[in-house]
Amino acid sequence: MDTLDNKLNEVFQGKVVRKDLVHQIKKAANVPSFVLEFLLSKYCASNDPQEIEYGKRAVLEVVENNYVRPDEANKAQSKVHQSGSHKFIDKVHVKYMEKEKKHWAEMENFNSKRIQINEKYYSENEKLLESGMWAEITIGHNDLNDENYAFYVQDLKPIQLSKFKIEDYYKGRAQFTSDEWLNVMLRSVGLNPDIMDNPPSEIKSKFPTGTRLKMHFLARLIPLVQSNFNYIELGPRGTGKSYFYSEFSPYSTLLSGGQASTATLLYNNARQKVGAVGFWDIVAFDEVGNMKIKDTDTIQIMKDYMANGRFSRGREIIANASFAFVGNIDYSIQQLVDSYENDLFITLPKAFDLAIQDRFFFFLPGWEIPKMDNKFFTQSFGLITDYMAEAFHYMFKHNSDFIEIVNRKLKLGSNIQGRDEIAIKKTVTALLKILYPGVEPTDEEFNMIVEYAVEGRRRVKEQMNKRKPDDEFALIDLSYYNQSGSEIIVYCPESKNANATQNPRNDLSKNITPIEEVKQVENAVETTILSCVEIPDNSTNLIEKRIKVLYGDTGYGYESLFGAYLVGVKIVTIEDPYIRKNHQISNFLRFCELLVKVSDCLVINLTTGYDDIDQKAEIEDSFAQIADNLFEYGITFNYEFSNTLHDREIKLSNGWAIKMGRGLDYFQSLSGNYLQIGVNDMDLRPCLETSFDFYKL
Repeated sequence: MDTLDNKLNEVFQGKVVRKDLVHQIKKAANVPSFVLEFLLSKYCASNDPQEIEYGKRAVLEVVENNYVRPDEANKAQSKVHQSGSHKFIDKVHVKYMEKEKKHWAEMENFNSKRIQINEKYYSENEKLLESGMWAEITIGHNDLNDENYAFYVQDLKPIQLSKFKIEDYYKGRAQFTSDEWLNVMLRSVGLNPDIMDNPPSEIKSKFPTGTRLKMHFLARLIPLVQSNFNYIELGPRGTGKSYFYSEFSPYSTLLSGGQASTATLLYNNARQKVGAVGFWDIVAFDEVGNMKIKDTDTIQIMKDYMANGRFSRGREIIANASFAFVGNIDYSIQQLVDSYENDLFITLPKAFDLAIQDRFFFFLPGWEIPKMDNKFFTQSFGLITDYMAEAFHYMFKHNSDFIEIVNRKLKLGSNIQGRDEIAIKKTVTALLKILYPGVEPTDEEFNMIVEYAVEGRRRVKEQMNKRKPDDEFALIDLSYYNQSGSEIIVYCPESKNANATQNPRNDLSKNITPIEEVKQVENAVETTILSCVEIPDNSTNLIEKRIKVLYGDTGYGYESLFGAYLVGVKIVTIEDPYIRKNHQISNFLRFCELLVKVSDCLVINLTTGYDDIDQKAEIEDSFAQIADNLFEYGITFNYEFSNTLHDREIKLSNGWAIKMGRGLDYFQSLSGNYLQIGVNDMDLRPCLETSFDFYKL
């Protein structure tokens, strides 16, 4: 333990944990970090290496025996029935049922929503009644037949904080210097600040070091402490962009897979429910360059929400969630800033027009962050994740103390326009929350934060200025006044001397330099000259063909067989009389997943059959669930039944059709064995004999 470790343990006693142990255990136990930290603080509260090893084994054993996995809910319930009671680790909610005038507990992975619970547990732990909380919970089995519940809570011990006092957090912060607290924040998210101060030569020669590099990492936390903040980071792969939003706060959600719809994100008209913005402090979008926004209304509603935290969807919706857009950029940064034709937003989807870009408050230069490996992870103590998350959650909702400092100290230059001012003030406020909670920075420290905030906004504006043919965004020399009254113009280091970025319309006669896309292969870097960055049109490579599949053949999963013909398709019409049994409906759902993944599908039309009225009712129930889920991805699912249909065919809006000998049900039966190769990867599942004809309509 070093001096900072000792001080951290003294000031925040019981609220710290060895972060390297979390990394070690995390590799073997896929449970939330704050759950592991709770167990580690219980079993590894020692510096003795042997005791720590025993403690690590104990943690793994507890996770193995008590953590409920979602696919083992039935097994867990049976265990309680057989033994009478059992201790679990799970997320617990308590809901008041108005009709019954009674509270019931609900366990997420245990998959029971009707567990009897004593009032003392939710009176002492208010979060059970709000967003729920992780706990060690002992469940007993109710053997009385005349009572309408099977399980009851025998004991409950919170794993997350049941109560939080911001005053204690502020008092603790006041006992650290600014440099110490900066390092505490980094250690608390699992990073090693020492490597940033004294990096190896291969990092020092290519990346910034010291405070600037530390600020880049901490900037990723801005959307976690500042409501209605719009953040963007573009950079190479492997720098930990998305990891910050998936691990460090129970109030954060990461949307992966590139899908965004009005229903899932903002408001579901069919269900009359607010989307993700109403339930999280931050909604992060992974791989923003691959985002598919099918509903044209989504972008317009996003613009309204990103501008003022509200939008209209039949009624006015107000929410506080921040947006974080993170993605990769595989091009030479120097060539982009020196290009008159391209800019640093080159990888954003086309739907992200200037209006969306203007709503970005801060653009983090992810290319200045090195790839993460073991040397970047700390072996020291840091604040328990859940404790820090609660502090951030509180500050997310409270701004007054920090805004008072900003309004008193901040004076911006004349080139700062309306959205610039909002962006800079929000960024400065957020950085004060992270670095100076409960204390006031010196003038020098405040100026450092302001310069960093102005730079992040200028980077946004420079890209818009390159894209706009007139001078609407030409005032890129953003500035502030220091305490002596001197005006300080802030530049972005990558573009300060790049004429194409500083004066994009002054020398358009120059030859256009092609942009290099950097493809990363292991440790080497290979560059390829590209004349443009358009996604190639796949449709010209499609050909009419017949594929004959023999009995026992593999390699014919839906994506391998149909994928290329579905790219860009908007309407899919399927005729298959045998989507009626459970496994056939499951196959159809897998085909729908493929459409969500590779196409721009808006409508799926299905015609199928049924054996009897009872089966028809079951099919309709399944289709209703599929339709409801597809709606959240912006896809309308229509179906009808036909008793005369025989042929199997798929017709696509791109002018192609596929005749299917056996329809979508051409795989051999699993015979009830779901623990065999081919269950999940359909390319590995043996086929029945059939054929497919691909032809132009």
